[in-house]
Amino acid sequence: MAWIEPVRLSGRHVALVPLRHDHRDALAEAASDGALWTLWYTSVASPETMESDIATRLAWRDAGSMLPFTVIDQASGAIVGMTSYGHIDPTARRLEIGWTWYAARMQRTALNTEAKLLLLRHAFETLGCIAVELRTHALNHRSRRAIERLGAKLDGILRHHQIARDGSLRDTCVYSIIAPDWPAVRSNLAWQLERPHEASA
Repeated sequence: MAWIEPVRLSGRHVALVPLRHDHRDALAEAASDGALWTLWYTSVASPETMESDIATRLAWRDAGSMLPFTVIDQASGAIVGMTSYGHIDPTARRLEIGWTWYAARMQRTALNTEAKLLLLRHAFETLGCIAVELRTHALNHRSRRAIERLGAKLDGILRHHQIARDGSLRDTCVYSIIAPDWPAVRSNLAWQLERPHEASA
């Protein structure tokens, strides 16, 4: 059996369910809330490319390198985004949380905070991870602040790590949360969820 298997993670505000092809139309509609694919520092699929983006993530899942989730708002039952475990390394018991986006109306809400709590809890408490990475564009300052509010530490910056869609070269900030950090990170996220007006990680 693979170290990591598809799983549903549910909380009060959010449900993370295994990504499926038939989520395409709802995901395209969610991405249209904020025209997220137009943000140059992200790689969100447009409505026209959502099908191929889903196919790519599912191919990576089948290869054992990714576990993609569709994000559902518990209050409305609507599909509002995507997230994934990626760069899965069962030998080192490490993975990355990323490839994440939310409809504009759901950003900086308790849904996002709880999604991170669910993903981190499953990684550390069920999978026994020794470390979880989070990465973002060096110039995506909003994302960097959100990752730092989780309690993640900056490991370093990968210079010229990727070529962006517009041809620019991306420097990638690599953060991590290691197993000894998890109890404090968990307490911080749980506290934020009791103060949903401030939940923005």
